[in-house]
Amino acid sequence: MTAGRPGRPASVARRLGRASIIVASILFLCLFLVVPLASVFVEAFRQGAHAFVESIDQPEAMAAIRLTLLVAAITVPLNVVFGIAAAWAMTRFQFRGKALLGALIDLPLSVSPVVTGLLYVLMFGAQGWFGPWLAAHGIKIIFAVPGLVLATIFITLPFVARELIPLMQSQGSEEEEVARVLGASGLQTFFRVTLPNIRWALLYGVLLCNARAMGEFGAVSVVSGHIRGLTTTMPLEVEMRYNEYNYVGAFAIASLLALLALLTLAVKSALEWRYQAAENH
Repeated sequence: MTAGRPGRPASVARRLGRASIIVASILFLCLFLVVPLASVFVEAFRQGAHAFVESIDQPEAMAAIRLTLLVAAITVPLNVVFGIAAAWAMTRFQFRGKALLGALIDLPLSVSPVVTGLLYVLMFGAQGWFGPWLAAHGIKIIFAVPGLVLATIFITLPFVARELIPLMQSQGSEEEEVARVLGASGLQTFFRVTLPNIRWALLYGVLLCNARAMGEFGAVSVVSGHIRGLTTTMPLEVEMRYNEYNYVGAFAIASLLALLALLTLAVKSALEWRYQAAENH
C-alpha cells in the first residue's frame, strides 16, 4: 500500500492537467468560434424570418449566390485535375525541378490574396501586360467572371494536391506496378487501382477547395470591380451591404456562407468517420 501512495498525487495531477487543457481548449473555441458564429445567425434573424427571407430574395443577393456557385463549379473541377496530376508527378516520378514544383504548389498559401488579385490586374488589366491586346480582341478578364475564376483557382490551387501527395507517398506504387505487369492500361490502372486508394483524401481535398472557393474575399475583391449583380460574390455582397448599413441583409448573406461552412464540416466529419471505419476493416 505504501508503495502505491507516491503515485496517486502524480496521477491526480495528470488528470487535472489533462482536464485543464481540455476545458481551456473548449473555452477558447467557444469564445473565438462558436459565439461569433452564433451571433451571425442572431443578427440575421434580429428582425424576424420575414426580413431574412426578403434580404435573400433580392435580385442582387440571388445574383451573388449564383455567381458564387458558378465560380466554385468551375474552380473545383479544374483544381481536381491539377491536384491529381501534380500529386502523381510528385509521388511517381523523379525529375529536375521537383522541389520547385512542390514550392509552387504551396505558393498560394504564402501569398496574400490581395497581392494575388493585384498580380492579375497587373497582367490582364486595361494598363496591364496583356490588357491592350485583350481589349483589342474584345476579351474582358478583370472586372468580369473570368477574373474571378482565375483568382479563385490561384487561391485554392494547393488544397487537393496537398491532401493527395502525403497519402500517395505513403501508399507507394507497388499496386500500380502490379496492375501494369498484368496488362492494365494507364487509364485502367488509375480508375481501378489509384482512384479507389485515394478517394477519401480526394473528396476531403474537394471539400476544402470548394469551401475556400465560395468564401474567398481578398483576391476576388481586387479583380471584381464590385459591379453589383454582375461580379459580386456572396462575400463581396456581405461587405457592400454592411458598408451600406444594411446589417440584416449583410448578416443574412453571411449566415448562408456560415451554413455552407457548417455543411462542409459535417460532410468532412462523415468522410473522416467513413475513412477510419474502412481502415479498421
